[in-house]
Amino acid sequence: MNIRKVITAAVIGAFTFTTVGCSMVEKTPEAIKKSTVAQVGSEKITRGELDENPIVSEQLNALKAQYGENYATNAEIKDQLLAYKKQVLDQMIKEKLVLQHAKDYNINPDDAAIKEQVDKAINDMIKQNFANDKNKFVEELKKIGTTEETLRNFYKKQIVIEKINQQVTKDVKVDDATAKKYYDENIYQFLKKPAKFHASHILVNTEEEAKKVKERLDKKEDFAKVAKEVSIDGSKEKGGDLGEMEYSGVVKPFADAVVKLNKGETSGIVKSQFGYHIIKLADKEPVEFKSFDEVKEQVKKELIDDEKQKAFSNKIEEWKKSGKVETEKYEKNLI
Repeated sequence: MNIRKVITAAVIGAFTFTTVGCSMVEKTPEAIKKSTVAQVGSEKITRGELDENPIVSEQLNALKAQYGENYATNAEIKDQLLAYKKQVLDQMIKEKLVLQHAKDYNINPDDAAIKEQVDKAINDMIKQNFANDKNKFVEELKKIGTTEETLRNFYKKQIVIEKINQQVTKDVKVDDATAKKYYDENIYQFLKKPAKFHASHILVNTEEEAKKVKERLDKKEDFAKVAKEVSIDGSKEKGGDLGEMEYSGVVKPFADAVVKLNKGETSGIVKSQFGYHIIKLADKEPVEFKSFDEVKEQVKKELIDDEKQKAFSNKIEEWKKSGKVETEKYEKNLI
């Protein structure tokens, strides 16, 4: 099984490497390991810490398996590996900044309760993915170039960070009026059952252009012909035909116009963030909306989650600005 998918799904996405090339400054392995890749306040992140990160270590092992021990001599791989390491390093910097503020929220990373959570996470992984076989678990860790200790530290950091997150965002709230506004603006996300329509459209940049298109259509010019001539949308090659679409898959002004049309009818000018549309309806299924009361709690939960994420991100950026983070002068140490 792939441990990386288990432990890092919420941390950073996979990164695809393609064949390509590089050169490395010759240092002893120990010197490379100790070299600084970032300074976060009074603390450093070393190359060893970065390369031993479970996310990075598996990727490095995969590269070694594919390209051999000297994979870093391939220039294009170096460029992509550098970009990948920067992504992970940025995440590690954010983690470091958060952990530096654990005391501010009376959170002790060495607390017994946190250790219990780490033990449970490790034991659950062994039980669920390795049939409770500790040896198989350890062997899999070796394959991806990491250790149980590294994995335990990884989990401990995530648990502490989540506790700090909860403290930072504990006062985030969303009232009914805000939820209702979101509901009204995104009404087609709240259908009682999925519904589709089939329409064609002509999209132009300005209202003046749209008026000219409408005049041509009112004179019975062929809709598809006009679409091919003037529409700025990719559907112009098909005479503006969009095929079947979900109401929730288009912007609200477009969906509103479709709801008002009967089969075979052509709309007036419809303004959206993309420009000015004229829509011709071929067919549609009826739409029926859930009431606000039916979805209010769901909407509020989603909005609260979004607001908490924003609040925590903003707090990290605040810490980053005041924490004297330095990475640029250490970039040469990443590879």
